[in-house]
Amino acid sequence: MCLAVPARVIELLEDDRATVSLGGVKVACSLALVEGVAVGDYVIVHVGYALSKLDPEEAERTLALLAETGTLPPASQDSTGAAA
Repeated sequence: MCLAVPARVIELLEDDRATVSLGGVKVACSLALVEGVAVGDYVIVHVGYALSKLDPEEAERTLALLAETGTLPPASQDSTGAAA
């Protein structure tokens, strides 16, 4: 089974890449498949690629559900000061 999860963009990098925060963990991902991404946006990430942008409210609901099931840690502050 494959899982794509919401992650908040915390830094834009060169070559269509970004650093995202996922459950407080920072990882780099490709933005090659998504246009118009800015710092603070949520994207759906699967195997290192952002697949689409996601509405912040929907992202937070999804992250809360994943935390509730024990798949992700409970929401915490990421490096931007926003709930991850």
